[in-house]
Amino acid sequence: MARPHRLTLVGRSRDGAGGPGAHRVVIVGGGFAGLFAARALRDPTIAVTLVDRAQHHLFQPLLYQVATGILSEGQIAAPLRDVLKRHRTVDCVLADVVDVDPQACTVVAERPNGERLTLAYDDLIVAAGVRQSYFGHDEFARYALGMKTIADALAIRRRVFGAFELAETATDPDEQRRWLTFAVVGAGPTGVELAGQIRELATRTLRREFHRIRPEDARVLLFDAGKAPLASFGPALSAKAAAGLHALGVELHLGSVVTGVDARGIDVRDGTGATQRYPAGTVLWAAGVEAPPIAKALADATGAPRDRAGRIEVEPDLTVPGHPEISVIGDLMSRDHLPGVAEVAMQAGMYAGRRIRHRSAGRPVRPFRYHDLGSAAYLSRGNAVVSAGPLKFGGFAGWLAWLVLHLAFLTGYRNRVGAVLTWAAAFARDARRERTFTTQEIETLRDVYDDAAEPAEHAKEGRP
Repeated sequence: MARPHRLTLVGRSRDGAGGPGAHRVVIVGGGFAGLFAARALRDPTIAVTLVDRAQHHLFQPLLYQVATGILSEGQIAAPLRDVLKRHRTVDCVLADVVDVDPQACTVVAERPNGERLTLAYDDLIVAAGVRQSYFGHDEFARYALGMKTIADALAIRRRVFGAFELAETATDPDEQRRWLTFAVVGAGPTGVELAGQIRELATRTLRREFHRIRPEDARVLLFDAGKAPLASFGPALSAKAAAGLHALGVELHLGSVVTGVDARGIDVRDGTGATQRYPAGTVLWAAGVEAPPIAKALADATGAPRDRAGRIEVEPDLTVPGHPEISVIGDLMSRDHLPGVAEVAMQAGMYAGRRIRHRSAGRPVRPFRYHDLGSAAYLSRGNAVVSAGPLKFGGFAGWLAWLVLHLAFLTGYRNRVGAVLTWAAAFARDARRERTFTTQEIETLRDVYDDAAEPAEHAKEGRP
């Protein structure tokens, strides 16, 4: 890796509107919260720098459809520069923010090539999101894949479709059964949607494509320490979800705590204290989240309190206590037990951007107030559950509402049209065209920015 250098950037924009004297705002993260904050800061007197480790905005709620072959990654992601091209005072920087200096009003960001940038700000918005949590057992991550990024979804696609291929050529019946067993940990929306889609994939899409195995015999085991799936949706919808999963053939193991995961299966302790071994070829983890390292760096620098997941506890105006110039929004903020969902992030992003504009103009700022527009979880074709305030319903009506909600949240006209056309084919013909995968672990390839590495070293390691 090239030796890091230090560069200092001040707020700027392509047309000069963010020159000397402009109010400089740095936004950390290009998810829903960061993107909506940048849009709300559309003002010729404000220079915005949006820093993200990826160059795209990702619609995370549909990652499971990329993982199970319905949608392509391009249909749920859009380049940040393209999304913000009409916002002439917004600058996009490909880097990972690693430190904050509240006294100097700067953040330190590391570019993919190891070079470090110092970005100055007048206002800082931290919307870095969260990452997968293994509850102190990080060794599980090697065998139990989480799903937070496009790379994660593509890795899960490789594991899921690869498991059916390996089962087809397995000569030992026990090995075949192991490859046809999928264990999903966590019965929240992500886990429920993954479990349902794997069963639907096995019983509909793949059922006529193999000769030696019956894909519909695939077992999907859903484990959760709680007493019900989708518990946050309330008892009625949780019961509907459980019934829908049972109808699909998903095996629910509630009140279960995972105690071990390895390459050949999973160990689970049930409510009686007994531990049981489940051989499984694929283990997927959707059980919890935790704050990324930048949260600790910010808390150490500002003295901000954090909750059990490491998220920053914020004031009613979503600022860090004692630092009105620093806002924390989206999944990384901890306030009034708000859930880590897209709608919270969107509203918090719009609020943070408007708050900065109002404060700069000397106008009063009201505390943040979340308006719950509802949550939805997809179970199977024609079946979803929706919770929207006092309205709680499921089945086909819930599925239609799920379609409308997700189309509304997708970024860009092209992605919406593409999703509609793909869903039409998938739902009408059980066709999943996005099933391409490679058995090569992409993450092990040479870093394209590693300009210090010698070709001879790469050849010695068997890398391109």
